[in-house]
Formats: sequence, C-alpha cells, structure tokens
Amino acid sequence: MRDERKEKPDIPHRTYIRHVRCSAHLTNGEENSMIRDPDGVQFLQWCLPRLRLRWPGFRKVRRQVYKRLNRRLQDLQLSGLDEYRAYLEHHPTEWAILDTLCWISISRFYRDKGVFQYLVREVFPHLAQLVLANAETELRGWSAGCAAGEEPYTIALLWRHTLAAQFPTLGVRIVATDIDPHALRRAERGCYPAGSLKDLPKEWLAQAFVPTEEGLCLRPDYRERVTFVQQDIREAAPAGPFHLTLCRYLVFTYFDDALQREALQRMTERLVPGGALVIGALETLPEGVSGLESWSKRQAGVYRKVP
Repeated sequence: MRDERKEKPDIPHRTYIRHVRCSAHLTNGEENSMIRDPDGVQFLQWCLPRLRLRWPGFRKVRRQVYKRLNRRLQDLQLSGLDEYRAYLEHHPTEWAILDTLCWISISRFYRDKGVFQYLVREVFPHLAQLVLANAETELRGWSAGCAAGEEPYTIALLWRHTLAAQFPTLGVRIVATDIDPHALRRAERGCYPAGSLKDLPKEWLAQAFVPTEEGLCLRPDYRERVTFVQQDIREAAPAGPFHLTLCRYLVFTYFDDALQREALQRMTERLVPGGALVIGALETLPEGVSGLESWSKRQAGVYRKVP
C-alpha cells in the first residue's frame, strides 16, 4: 500500500512550483476576488452618505477601500457585502469601524509643485509682513489631514531653503493634524521611501535627509518645526490662530456639503484676518461661502480671509 502522506502531485516540478506560487498570491494578495467592482460601488454609494461622505471623492480610490473591506469581511467571517450590510444594520457600533476603512492617505512631498511655488512667490512674503506688522516672531500654520507628514514637512523645507534668508527674524511653526494614529507615528519618525520625495529639489534632499535602513529620514532641525496632533477635523480643530491653513484633498474631496461647511467654519475662525487658506487645486469651496476671497485668478485653490 502506498503511503499517501508522502504522495506528491503528479505534475512536473516547475509547473508545481508555479501552481504553489500562484495559490499563495491569491491567498495573500488581498484581492479584489471577494468584492466585484459593481457590488463595491453599490455598497459605497449606500454607506458613504450615512458617514457624511460623498461617493464622487472615492471613485478613483475605491479599490483601496475594497482591500480594507475584504479584510474586515474575513475577520467577521462574512461571505460578502450583502451580509456586511445586514451586519451593519444589527451592529450600530460597526459604523465607526467602517469609517476607519474609508480613511484615504495619499500624499508625497512637494505635491502639486506649482502651488508651493506660488506660495513662495506670492503668499509667504505677504504673510511674513503680516507677522512682522504685529511684532511677532513666528508664522503659524496648520496642516489639516497631514497623513504621514509630507505636507507640513514640505512647508518647513520651503521656509528654510527659500525664505529664511529673506526674513531672518522669523521662524515657522506648524501644527499638523490627522485622524490616523498609524500615519502620525510615521510622521513623527520622519522616514520615507524615495518615491515620496521624488518631486523635491535634489539639493534639498542632500541637505535635509539622511539615508537609513528605514529610508530617507528628515533631520531633527527640520522636524522640530512641526507638532503632530491626532484630531478629527469633523469634530475639532487646533486652537490657532493661524496665518496659513492647508487642507488639501480631504474636506472638499470626501466630505458631504454640510460637513464641508462645518469644517470650513472651523478653519476660517482660526485664520487671522488676511491669512491664507489653501485647498486642492482641483477642489472648490461650497457655494455661497462668505469671509474668503480668491488670492489670485492665477492660482486655483488659494484664498485670503477678508479683513
């Protein structure tokens, strides 16, 4: 009698290796095998309004959410989104978990380079004069939805390498907030893969970053200009006041209209008169907003608080 415990598949060795690798890929590769796109779209269009979020903002990033949903379905041992919908209806606390599955963190240093160049040419000099006129020594900024710190650290780099010599008595101080504690831990470490830094000028990279086993790590004298705070902009905001607020590709991409207005009110209240609000270049403010005016027709997404 053959010992079947030692029996190997009756297929060529190389074919067997390919079969095993393919099976492992399907098991570990997260797959959108569990969620078909039409089902995923239908589910998001059903659940997002209940979270005060808007479907159009998620259209291009929906597959990120699918991956997280798949893992959640596996954790709950549910067969698909229909069962998950029923689970949500019977377990109200699950909505808070679903909300975390919809957090999108896509960022890199110097993202939308033209916007930062415009800030250096037009906005920062005006804000610096505003600070000096009030006999202050720091330009205060808020980066809302800072992800892993790419945006606030970009501001610190910009100031050091383009404006510090012009305004030697001024420093910059940035409060950076995000809802995701994992992203904030990465931000505080200040280490990044090369792909996150590809848009930065090479001389900035050489001066500001140190190669390590974790990646390229920002030097402490740049990191010390930024303070990270875990905070949900839907519910709270740092005290301020701020001369500059950046809220790009968060509120005005993912939130519904009413929630946009609530968050915008928090941001506007914390801006000094004449201060700047920067949103995504492809984003728009809700209709009928008062108290803000476009900084210039030459650059979309930059607004001034009306004095």
